[in-house]
Amino acid sequence: MTTFHAAPVRRVLCLAGSLRRDSWNRRLLRAAVAQAPATLQLDVYDALAAVPLFDEDLEQHDPAGPAGVQALRAAIAAADGLVIATPEYNHAIPGVLKNALDWLSRESPAGDVLPEKPMAVLGASSGPWGTRLAQASLRQVLHTCGALVMPAPTLFVAGAASRFDTDGTLADPATAQSLQGFMLAFERWMARVAPPLARPQPVVAARR
Repeated sequence: MTTFHAAPVRRVLCLAGSLRRDSWNRRLLRAAVAQAPATLQLDVYDALAAVPLFDEDLEQHDPAGPAGVQALRAAIAAADGLVIATPEYNHAIPGVLKNALDWLSRESPAGDVLPEKPMAVLGASSGPWGTRLAQASLRQVLHTCGALVMPAPTLFVAGAASRFDTDGTLADPATAQSLQGFMLAFERWMARVAPPLARPQPVVAARR
């Protein structure tokens, strides 16, 4: 009898550009976990607060960077792709997110993690624009770092307070459908630009 292993799964790290525990963007990423296809395994990163302000003195002390930087770098290196959900502060990305990317763009004994990494950008805000300008500035930074950013579709979640229920669960069907399409598109983008995963091999059971 011949059986097959399950299809290979790509690992995706999800990073919210906000430190607030109940931020709209962290909630959006948790919703993405539920909307992603079975061929993607999504993990939401919750230790961005451990990344200190970029300081070349810290870098000279340890070229690998502080512990928080090393942990984030290792998590991205272990993932096949990265999804970043960014808030919009003053028409740009938050300082905490830009700071993390500045650290990650530096040379490290552990190697580069941003160049040629498949990435997708989305965002949610309580205002009417859904982080359009923040996403544009984030794309510019990521392109500068050599990341392979999915060009389309885009997802701008405006009026976030009306999209989630009191428990933080995405309750708007239209947004859920758009998020599902977004994650399916990212699956195709990764298959297009990332190294192919090993195909499942048949397993032949011995006859008794």
